[in-house]
Amino acid sequence: MTDALPIRRALVSVYDKSGLADLARGLADAGAEIVSTGSTAAAIRACGVAVTEVADVTGFPEILDGRVKTLHPAIHAGILADRDKATHLNALTEHDIAAFDLVVVNLYPFRDTVADPDVSAAKAIEMIDVGGPTMVRAAAKNHAHVGVVVRPEDYPIVLDALAKGGLSAALRTELATTAFAHTASYDADVRDWLQRDESFPERYGPVYTRAQTLRYGENPHQAAAYYVERGQPWGLGSAEQLHGKELSYNNLLDADAAWLAAADADAPCVAIIKHTNPAGLAEADSLAEAYPKALAGDPVSAFGGIVAVNRPLDAATAEQVAEVFTEVVVAPDYEPGALEVLQRKRDLRLLRITAATPPPGARTARTVSGGLLVQEPDLAPPSPEAWTVATTAAPDEATLAELAFAWRAVRHVKSNAILLAADRAIVGVGAGQMSRVDSVRLAVEKSGGRADGAVLASDAFFPFRDGPDAAFDAGVRAIIQPGGSKRDEEVVAACEERGVPLVLTGVRHFRH
Repeated sequence: MTDALPIRRALVSVYDKSGLADLARGLADAGAEIVSTGSTAAAIRACGVAVTEVADVTGFPEILDGRVKTLHPAIHAGILADRDKATHLNALTEHDIAAFDLVVVNLYPFRDTVADPDVSAAKAIEMIDVGGPTMVRAAAKNHAHVGVVVRPEDYPIVLDALAKGGLSAALRTELATTAFAHTASYDADVRDWLQRDESFPERYGPVYTRAQTLRYGENPHQAAAYYVERGQPWGLGSAEQLHGKELSYNNLLDADAAWLAAADADAPCVAIIKHTNPAGLAEADSLAEAYPKALAGDPVSAFGGIVAVNRPLDAATAEQVAEVFTEVVVAPDYEPGALEVLQRKRDLRLLRITAATPPPGARTARTVSGGLLVQEPDLAPPSPEAWTVATTAAPDEATLAELAFAWRAVRHVKSNAILLAADRAIVGVGAGQMSRVDSVRLAVEKSGGRADGAVLASDAFFPFRDGPDAAFDAGVRAIIQPGGSKRDEEVVAACEERGVPLVLTGVRHFRH
């Protein structure tokens, strides 16, 4: 006994004609009758394969500019009949309806159509497929007796199965699962377009597809997988792995943090990330100059870190990266010499980001127990023109530029975040502490004496003057922070006592 389903009659109606000729010939060679609609029927006939028009089956022409052509009992009863029920088989006989064994349908390109910002509402509406999803869902529901194919890349699998006697139950189930996922994502595309003017609509649910099953999650006892948003993935979601062993859950988290930190800069920038916090971050006139500055930020923690750059990686910089044990390198591209250097490291993972800029309306999401938090990404560039100097002492142009670097960099540090910078490079970081003054002390300690003459950025306001006082004792020469504390006057007074400029941004950069 076999559960293979031979294909005697197939319904084919596709917008995307890729692979159609080979499919039609394969079905014909297997002895299947092909029933089809308009342009699909014409394409099948053009490749020399006999085809029956849907209108000849229904006895009714296509009407309403093609909006109604397959919505007919002669089609859907043939798809939906349960062959294990005598009443269903009797109904088919009574109404002279032949059953379909295979339904091949792909849908109008709605997502591609509305990707054009100038598309008219009328054109978008016409690209909402009705008959197609109805046939797909009917066949997927009845996959015990009908095969359904929605992707041209699955045609060879189906033809191979036909050559071996038919579609197995396991294959039909797999194809039905793909079909339901296809119509679900299609409906989500339409829903998203209809609610495109809502920042946070009542219903939210981007469609993700599995990119890889991971060996484990954050820890070996946790199962995990990596999913990428369908449609317009950006940042890490758009990455291509060019070399190295399989990425881990923690690699992906750190690679994302590294890329976002490096991509945030306008000048050539190198970020070195460890446990999602920057061990080093530096800007310079070239990547080759920025890398040693970034490495000097915390050379001990950089061991086993993730490196990201915001320019095509050149060979000179790659040579420097190769000297330090690194888990992952992320770049928008690689010059040929750079790839040659880095590929000498067998296990080093090399990622290329193909879409650096987020699409309009991009959101970030994090799960909580039983829920999802959604927000706009924190990507706004620093706005010095909106900043306020709260002290008598004002930063000169060079100091203001240093503060702008520190302010951009601190938003990539976990709260409570304190960042010390000098010469457009991190010299000390205090991350994730429960009190802000502890973050200051940690940043000073990590600086190894380089806090003297550095500037300080705090991701949120200082609630007391103890944080600034600890920074001044270490030699910090300027501070930038949001302001907004009930004790702002106390903090300003501390800065006035030391003659240190204090810049208030009015913007907070928490990163939990």
